[in-house]
Amino acid sequence: MHSVKESVQNYYSEVLKSSQDLKTSACCAGGEPPQWMKVLISNIDDKVLDKFYGCGFPVTEAVGGATVVDLGCGSGRDVYIYSQLVGEHGQVIGVDMTDTQLATAREVLPSQMERFGYSRNNVDFLSGYIEQLSELGIQQNSVDLVVSNCVVNLSPDKKAVIEGVFDILKEGGEFYFSDVFCDRRLSDELRRDEMLYGECLGGALYVNDFIALAKSAGFKDPRLVSEGGIELEEDVKALTGTARFTSRTYRLFKLPTLESNCEDYGEVAVYKGSIKQAPHIFKLDDHHAFEVGRPERVCGNTADMLQLSRFKEHFDLHGSRSVHYGEFVCGNTIATDQYSQQESGEACC
Repeated sequence: MHSVKESVQNYYSEVLKSSQDLKTSACCAGGEPPQWMKVLISNIDDKVLDKFYGCGFPVTEAVGGATVVDLGCGSGRDVYIYSQLVGEHGQVIGVDMTDTQLATAREVLPSQMERFGYSRNNVDFLSGYIEQLSELGIQQNSVDLVVSNCVVNLSPDKKAVIEGVFDILKEGGEFYFSDVFCDRRLSDELRRDEMLYGECLGGALYVNDFIALAKSAGFKDPRLVSEGGIELEEDVKALTGTARFTSRTYRLFKLPTLESNCEDYGEVAVYKGSIKQAPHIFKLDDHHAFEVGRPERVCGNTADMLQLSRFKEHFDLHGSRSVHYGEFVCGNTIATDQYSQQESGEACC
């Protein structure tokens, strides 16, 4: 593990000086962010943006006043996005092990707070390992939201990362992250290749292994939010063969009430339209979108995600658990079918 961490630190401090130095498109944000997020990104210093190596947009809504932790925050782009979203009275903590990246993030901190119009600093950056969150002073059951952007794949101990996230989250809290996934387990030879590992391919999570890890840590119902293909250059394909890589965004709720399967209790959810970034439609995952005022039948797990998390004030839930109607076949909501958002399937810097 120590050699892997040293290799990653070296890659992100010595090999990569900016996003232009990337040799593949894996560690690049896939597709286009929504307009409201573009506005937030435009308010961030170019020094930070030049050293951004994420593979998605793990930025979620309804986080005003929340405490957010960003794992592998790098130069701080997503930290400063969330700084604007949580507001002056929220708190965002960035964790990274690469000092040169953190130096950039800290350098612009005073000017970013001034640019945001804050009289107090709502951001902190911690130097350390994402596998050892308890050693960084982050208390158990103290965080509303943990986010990460193309970093978990770089960890040599993904089990420790996911279990550590579960520990620091409050009940009803969420792990919302984007990362590189693979359709198979890669060989040890590929996983030891410094370039492939540094470019977020060598340590890519095999989808089924991730689902098993998440469930064993306590996240009983991982939800895929979005997925986009990653196109590889020919010289990289020569190494990886027919392995297929994707950028995926997942949300995992810490809710002890969640069941292993989707169960039908006759419950209905109605979105109020009260989330600023989603005035017309709120997207929970890739098959659950909710239009303002339109009743949608939901399984017990989806109902709990909406009424036992920070989203509870934005939804009206009807029904109870007094009668069980059997298994719930979780397909697309009506709003998902009629108002599906356009998402790019390719990654680009």
